[in-house]
Amino acid sequence: MTGMGGGGGNSSIVLQAFQNALLRQGSLLLIVALVLFVAWNGLRSFQYRQMVRARSGSDGGAGQLAVDRPGSHLATLGTEPVARRVARIGFGAFWIFDGLLQVQSGMPLGLPTNVLQPAAATSPGWVQGIVNFGVTLWTRHPVTAAAATVWIQVGIGLLLIVAPRGRWSELAGLASLLWGMVVWIFGNAFGAIFAPGLTFLFGAPGAVLFYAIAGGLVALPERVWRTERLGRYLLVGMGVFLLVMAGLQAFPGRGFWQGSLGGEPGTLVAMTRTMAATPQPHATSALVSWFSRLAEHHAVLVNLVATAIMAVVGGAFVAGRRLRTALGLLAVFCVFDWVFVENFGFLGGTGTDPNSMLPFLLLALVAVLAATSWSGGGEPAPKATPATPADGPGGVRRSWWQKVDTSWAGRLAAMVGAIVMILVGSAPMAVAALNPQADPIVIEAANGVPEVANGPAPGFSLVDQHGRPVSLASFRGSTVVLTFLDPVCVNDCPTIAQELLVANEQLGPDAANVKFVAVATNPVYHSITTVNQFNRQENLENVGNWYFLTGTLSELQSVWNAYNAGGTVLPGGSMILHSDVVYIIDSSGQIRSIVNSNPGAATNGVLPSSFSNLVDQQVRAVQKS
Repeated sequence: MTGMGGGGGNSSIVLQAFQNALLRQGSLLLIVALVLFVAWNGLRSFQYRQMVRARSGSDGGAGQLAVDRPGSHLATLGTEPVARRVARIGFGAFWIFDGLLQVQSGMPLGLPTNVLQPAAATSPGWVQGIVNFGVTLWTRHPVTAAAATVWIQVGIGLLLIVAPRGRWSELAGLASLLWGMVVWIFGNAFGAIFAPGLTFLFGAPGAVLFYAIAGGLVALPERVWRTERLGRYLLVGMGVFLLVMAGLQAFPGRGFWQGSLGGEPGTLVAMTRTMAATPQPHATSALVSWFSRLAEHHAVLVNLVATAIMAVVGGAFVAGRRLRTALGLLAVFCVFDWVFVENFGFLGGTGTDPNSMLPFLLLALVAVLAATSWSGGGEPAPKATPATPADGPGGVRRSWWQKVDTSWAGRLAAMVGAIVMILVGSAPMAVAALNPQADPIVIEAANGVPEVANGPAPGFSLVDQHGRPVSLASFRGSTVVLTFLDPVCVNDCPTIAQELLVANEQLGPDAANVKFVAVATNPVYHSITTVNQFNRQENLENVGNWYFLTGTLSELQSVWNAYNAGGTVLPGGSMILHSDVVYIIDSSGQIRSIVNSNPGAATNGVLPSSFSNLVDQQVRAVQKS
């Protein structure tokens, strides 16, 4: 069920960076809000002073303000249709709620593994490929992506609420549509509609799809809302959807009619048990556990009721009859499913939305309001009156400040603030999407912050891959990046070597004064022939500042002991289990920092760019000091 999580990955490093990013961006937005408020309040104060002068007769009666006139800005647009207002404000509130959920500490590292990847786990390969693009982007830039999502979603919600009419309001609807589709595709894996076991009870086709649909409706010209046609079309579409979902729910062989299958729990029971195990308060877990037991012992009755309700409501919507009764029945069904099956949707630490039932119910309410006389349709804008040569009392022209409606100006300031909030999130996200290199903080989160050191590096004398004698002293005057690799390793060592190769390339001209040195750590396979085979395999044989050192076993053991890099021969194989560490040594032979180079599962496959960036960062810091 998309939106539920198991607590999420966490790291004090990433969490602190996430909180700092929110604090910085929030401070910027607060300054923008204060500037807009001061400007709006200044306009009001100026108008008030001029109004006092006007009413005292000092300006010949030219001071009548826009706010004093019945034909003010919003009044000229007529009354907003009730159905549109409900859609705009309701889904605006949903977006704000979802944005606040993104502040949870588990989001930066936990969302890819607990939300994005599970959403696509049972979908076809092409769907997983699309979702993996989002997973890669988020994993490479977890802080940027998590903070950006907060501001984008809160900003869209605010814009929907504070922009009631005209082009600004339609722009807010368009933003909801576009962002909703991005989240639905990359974050929800198309709401799992291409996966087996599709059912409305578990959240298909995804809550955010309803946000997008509502945004598209708000983006329509307001005149479309003043007839019942839009509501009728929407009702038919939702009715057909419910009928299809009822058919899938009733289809035999999908496990919904059984409380258990061959000793294993049935589909509904298995799902509710999973939801009950999600980290949450005991009270909510007890509710889901109770329903899970009910579904286990009365599976036929439970599935029959669910199927019948979806079919009855769907048929009523398509026919356009008994809509109030159908809407009431749907409300009971949606709230019950939201509590006892979807488990409120947002619990667990990485829940991203309240799941689909409440948004679907709100959209159904909008459809019924738009298709019936309940909505009132709204009053159209009054006909424009002919322009007059003079626009003030007695033919005296008013200044711009007299024409400005301060209530409209206040809304305009709020809309500008909401758009700035969206930009504060979307701009860094766009930059991150174009950057294929992961943030160094990713590798720090997986393997810790580089250890600061300041002591002499133990000396050694070995031979390189060409059989030439090499000592640490021979590298004086250059920055040395020293690591320890097993030349017959097929796991971490080739990855680390490739990272150092990428780091060398990224250093550009600065690499001319850097030596990348690896010492063989295998007590059995450490000949010059073996290290050269490793170099050829990893395309390192023509890298001029790459040195893969080896020597006699006693010489190597002496170096291993000096740098705490000793290894253990793995059972049944030739590979060595050894410490993965990189020493950054300055031009005078002093160890300046120690970096853990173990790729680690927490990097989610993006080590190739994050670790190289980290090495570059440490090397440049040493060169500048």
